Amino acid sequence: MSRPSIVPAPLTRLPWRMLLLVIAIGGFGLVILYSAASGNVRPWALSQGVRFVVFLCGSIVISRVPEDVWRRGALPGYVLIVVLLFAVELLGAVRGGSQRWLDFGFIRLQPSELMKPAIVLACARFYELLPPNETRRFGAIWPAAILIGLPAALVMLQPDLGTALMITGGGLTVMFLAGVPLRLFVVGGLALAIAAPLAVNFLLHDYQRNRVLIFMDPESDPLGTGYHISQSKIAIGSGGITGKGFLNGTQSHLDYLPEGHTDFVFATMAEEWGLLGGLFIIVAYLLVIRWGINVGTRARTRFAKLTAAGLATTIFFYVAINLAMVMGLAPVVGIPLPLVSFGGSAQMTVFLCLGILMSIDRSNRGEQNW
Repeated sequence: MSRPSIVPAPLTRLPWRMLLLVIAIGGFGLVILYSAASGNVRPWALSQGVRFVVFLCGSIVISRVPEDVWRRGALPGYVLIVVLLFAVELLGAVRGGSQRWLDFGFIRLQPSELMKPAIVLACARFYELLPPNETRRFGAIWPAAILIGLPAALVMLQPDLGTALMITGGGLTVMFLAGVPLRLFVVGGLALAIAAPLAVNFLLHDYQRNRVLIFMDPESDPLGTGYHISQSKIAIGSGGITGKGFLNGTQSHLDYLPEGHTDFVFATMAEEWGLLGGLFIIVAYLLVIRWGINVGTRARTRFAKLTAAGLATTIFFYVAINLAMVMGLAPVVGIPLPLVSFGGSAQMTVFLCLGILMSIDRSNRGEQNW
C-alpha cells in the first residue's frame, strides 16, 4: 500500500521545469531591480516580488480551468475587451500623456494588455469554426482582419504603438498557422512597406515619429530623442563578457540610463552581469517559449494547437521586441521585458498566457480539470 503524498497530486503534475525557469527569470529580475534602486528593495523590488507571487499562483489556478471554457469564452471575451477599449476612449484615466487605463478604484485595469491573449483565442476559435477547405479563400481573411484591426486601431488611439503591434502580430501568427496562403502575407507586407512612409507622416504622433526617425539615425539627436538608445548601447557595451559586478553599474546608478527599471532593464542587467547574464535570460526565455510550442504540437484539437502556438509567440514578441529596442535594432515602442521589468501589466499578461498553456497541457495529458 503506497503512502499518501504530502504534496497534493495536482501540484505534482504541474510542468515544474517550465515553472522553475519562470521563477529563475523573475528572481533574477528582482535582483536587477534591487540593484537599480542602489541596493534597496523599495520602491521596485518588493512590490514586483509580491505581484510575481500573486500572478504565479493565479496562473496555477487558471491551469485548472478546462480547455473547453477557453474555447467557448474566446469570442465573448474578445467582445467584452473591445467594449472596455471603447470605454478607455470615453472614460479612461490619463497617465504620462497616454489614455490607456480604466480606474475602478480598487484596481487600475489596462484592457489593451488583456487583448494580447484575447486576440489569439478569438482568431483560434474563428479558424476552428471555419471548415478547413475554406481557409485558403477570401472568406477566411476578412473576418480575421476585422478581429485584429479593430482592437489594434483602438489601441493606436491611446496611443500605444507597441501594444498595437503585438496585438497585430499575435493575430497574424494564428492566421499563418491556420493555413492562410503565404502569398497573401507577402502582398500584405509589400502594401505595408508602401504605406509605411504615409503612416509615419500622417498617423503617428510626433514622439512616435521621432522614435522611428531616431532609430534610422540615432546620432542625429544624441542628447534628445536619441538619448535612450545611445545610453542603452553604452551600458550594454560597457558590461563586456562578465559585467562590472553587482551594484557596480554606473550608467544606471548615476541616472544616465533613463527607465533603467522598466523598458531598459536589460541594459541595467547587461552592464552589471555582462554577456553571460544576458545569455542566461535569453536562453531561459527560449526554453519557456519552446515548452509552449511543444504544448501546441501535442494538442489534440485545432483550437488548442493554434492557441498554444499563438500564446507562445506572444511571449516571444515581448522578449524579441524589447531586446531589439534596447540594442538599437528597433524603434523604442515601450514594450517591457516580461517578468523582469518593473510593472504589473506585462507580468499579468505573461502569467495569463502561461496559465492557459498549462490548461491546454493538462488536457493533452488527459487530466481532469475543475
